[in-house]
Amino acid sequence: MKTTALKAVLVALTLLVSGCVSGENESAPSSSTEGGAGLDGRVLDIDFATYNPLSLIIKDQGWLEAQGVEVNWVQSAGSNKANEALRAGAIDVGSTAGSAALLARSNGSPIQVIAIYSQPEWAALVAPKGSPITAVDQLRGKNVAATKGTDPYFFLLQALEANGLTADDVTVQNLQHADGWAALQNGSVDAWAGLDPIMAGAEQTGATLFYRNVDFNSYGFLNAREDFVTGEPELAQLVVDAYAAAAVWAVEHPDETAQILADAAGIELPVAQKVIRERSNLDVDQVPGPTQLAVLEKIGPIFVDLGDVPSQQQVDDALGSIVNDTFVEQADAARFQS
Repeated sequence: MKTTALKAVLVALTLLVSGCVSGENESAPSSSTEGGAGLDGRVLDIDFATYNPLSLIIKDQGWLEAQGVEVNWVQSAGSNKANEALRAGAIDVGSTAGSAALLARSNGSPIQVIAIYSQPEWAALVAPKGSPITAVDQLRGKNVAATKGTDPYFFLLQALEANGLTADDVTVQNLQHADGWAALQNGSVDAWAGLDPIMAGAEQTGATLFYRNVDFNSYGFLNAREDFVTGEPELAQLVVDAYAAAAVWAVEHPDETAQILADAAGIELPVAQKVIRERSNLDVDQVPGPTQLAVLEKIGPIFVDLGDVPSQQQVDDALGSIVNDTFVEQADAARFQS
């Protein structure tokens, strides 16, 4: 009896080990119906944002849920809010501007960029209708609304420097993006470092974009917490695959993409079309690399000069460790195509 029992145990262990090895070598499923079984009941906390149209497409199409995943969608009002949620563990994956991701990583937030979701011109300096302000050098001594820790804020700082001013020459009112636009409308500030799609809506009411520079806009970064990347690699791959599919879908369905943005942001369709067609490159290479890092290398020293990061070494360390292209290098957009 003992010998028989021992043999049974050995057989069971052999089957268990062989099953684990087999599972490790299997590739990711290629369709939502095939892929659901292994992801059933898994929980994903992920953000969506009106400044990230691909996130809106994924949410609208229900691709993640179709894989059997329980998805908790959390709206990010700005890169700063996405970074706060990532650091607090409230979300696993969040979308920010590249500049904001670098700032967070430089200050110890354990995040990595796992994909690029856009190359936008989403920030500019805005004056209200009828304002005499037409140039950056006219901002000396003025009040400017900006959301600290976001691309429009860093756009403002770069614009000031390029025009012979510094942050000390203006008074920055630290307001969330929508509140900054409201402050511009009610006269509480003289200018606003705006963000689309709110900024595109402001244009419709007569506000002017008096300073634009696409080179001062950093890329859209899709960031994940390091513990999520290491602990839930299948879910991380699922998200990146969904973003790859969303990029293809956006190019093939620009009108539908604009409508999804209009509905999510509560803006008129022509405003959303301006954002999608004129100021968002959603067909960008999603693999993060030297192109994005080159932009961040220009922004990093600003963090140190302002005291937002204690040392340049911290910025350099962040630049050397922020990219994780493991998942995007093997992204499979066809996983979500019927």
